[in-house]
Amino acid sequence: MNNRLQTLPYASAANGALVSQEQRNRVLRNTYWLLALSLLPTVLGAWIGVSTGITRSLTGGLGLIVFFAGAYGFIFAIEKTKNSAAGVPVLLAFTFFMGLMLSRLLGFVLGLKGGSDLVMTAMGGTAGVFFVMATLSSVIKRDLSGMGKWLFAGAVVVLVGGVINVFVGSTIGMLAISTLCLGVFSLYMLYDLKRILDGGETNYISATLALYLDIFNVFQSLLVILGITSSD
Repeated sequence: MNNRLQTLPYASAANGALVSQEQRNRVLRNTYWLLALSLLPTVLGAWIGVSTGITRSLTGGLGLIVFFAGAYGFIFAIEKTKNSAAGVPVLLAFTFFMGLMLSRLLGFVLGLKGGSDLVMTAMGGTAGVFFVMATLSSVIKRDLSGMGKWLFAGAVVVLVGGVINVFVGSTIGMLAISTLCLGVFSLYMLYDLKRILDGGETNYISATLALYLDIFNVFQSLLVILGITSSD
């Protein structure tokens, strides 16, 4: 009986389109493959950034301008090309850029005592969060679309608080913001995975972008929390 129900079309809450179980599985499978591939340019960008110190001077307002201009420019380009052959290369270029932007934080953490262990712990923690949220998304039957507005509000609070703290320079403020960011984007991970499983997202490039940003923010938050709590 369950197998028969899975072959019935699903009414997507996002656009009202009928999405079959087969199509949902295909989107999820392609998303996972592209997500795994997108991590390679991130690692390469981070390695280049740490090795060359190219992002070391991007502090304060200059760092914010470069980050926001680059990130939102790439996100706009990805949304424009997601239905064409250029979508995947643009997404991979974006993940390389994000790796570069992460390198300054990575360089700081690696400079701490046991820094490499902290980075591995953050990686393991991020993988653990993803595994838990992927499992929950597959067993939770209720519609989670109502979470979207609350998560968006939380992300705005994180963004505004982070920008303010760049100029204030409060360690306690950074710790609080990172903790909130960890919670918000862990739940965003569940929300985005559930949207794919429920047929609310049918473009695997957009789905990959959403999950990549969730993973990036969870990993970055864990790096900050571990870096602050393990240093003087």
